[in-house]
Amino acid sequence: MKFLTSNKMEDIVPNFFEQLDKKIARIEDKDSMIDLAKGNPDQPTPEFIIESLKKAVDLKVNHGYTPFDGKKNFLDAITRYYQKKYNVKIDTNSEILTFNGSVIGISAIPQVILNPGDYVITTDPCYPEYYTAVSLAGGKLYQLPIERQNHYLPDLSRIPQKVIKQAKILLLNYPNNPTGAIANKEFFKQAIAFGKEHQILVVNDFAYAAIGYDKQPLSLLQVDGAKEYAIELNTLSKTYDMAGWRVGYVLGNESVITALKKYHAHVYSTVFGAIQDAAVAGLDSDQEAAKHIRDVYQGRRDTLVSGLKRLGWDVEEPKGTFFVWTKVPYGYTGQAFAELILDQANVVVAPGIGFGASGKNYIRLSLTHDEELLKEVIKRFSELKY
Repeated sequence: MKFLTSNKMEDIVPNFFEQLDKKIARIEDKDSMIDLAKGNPDQPTPEFIIESLKKAVDLKVNHGYTPFDGKKNFLDAITRYYQKKYNVKIDTNSEILTFNGSVIGISAIPQVILNPGDYVITTDPCYPEYYTAVSLAGGKLYQLPIERQNHYLPDLSRIPQKVIKQAKILLLNYPNNPTGAIANKEFFKQAIAFGKEHQILVVNDFAYAAIGYDKQPLSLLQVDGAKEYAIELNTLSKTYDMAGWRVGYVLGNESVITALKKYHAHVYSTVFGAIQDAAVAGLDSDQEAAKHIRDVYQGRRDTLVSGLKRLGWDVEEPKGTFFVWTKVPYGYTGQAFAELILDQANVVVAPGIGFGASGKNYIRLSLTHDEELLKEVIKRFSELKY
């Protein structure tokens, strides 16, 4: 018996990164294959965080269910962290919710804000999971192309009035995946002013908060009055190389956090208490470990980008994230060039079309490999025939 699934399941597109995994699984020569397609941090979690986890595992209190909103010590640590790093004051009791990874927040926010047919405005390209999150909530996605000449920041004045009238969320992601762009304060001020004028919730997916190369990335909540109209998602995955630990949080507008708490208590579970205790160790630290992680990525960025430029590729240094977004040679789509790279160099890259129509002539390369391997990538790319 084959059961029919719901209409909304039929509308969901396959997970972009799952498809890449399946593609990699079919590659015969895996020994020499280099995977630059996905952003899975390769550096170890700092030892002091691991030691904190080991101690926390032995605590009897962590063997039971934890509060749905998060343990108080973790919530307090998030509050201290935002105050110290961004000079943003957060109410621990009413303006924070923890998740098993911030991607849960990406899925939950449309569920608590949208009615069927409502719009979410975001960028093109964007993180692929935005498509599914909006679709599952019965919403529609309106995408603003972001381009190099505008520093990959959307022009909010280009949004049609018809879309604005039906829009409930402006979903941003800075530092930006896949372009590596960061937002300046002037743009964030424009975004908050837009949200205020049209009564639209502004969301910043701040997953790469700690990975800014020329300057520290801004929090959306640093804009005066932002908490009235905005929330921000954050995670420890990239900051402390804790991707597999699955711990993130959302903070900001009290009414939205209240709705997310209500939804989360029914649909999701809690974060293991020992992991929350270890997260506290990271947030309360001097942040030297986070700085070291960022500096390693900066060295890798410089190695890869300088190598690509020597080969004549049309590439800019990303300002943040651990990705390089580069245009492919004239006459190729990103998909076609990714296939050529795989066939000739046995290197897997992410075709830009997976992030949106504006990415069709781009590919994304990950910096989650050491510099020696990236030098090998440059060597292989120098031998490409196209």
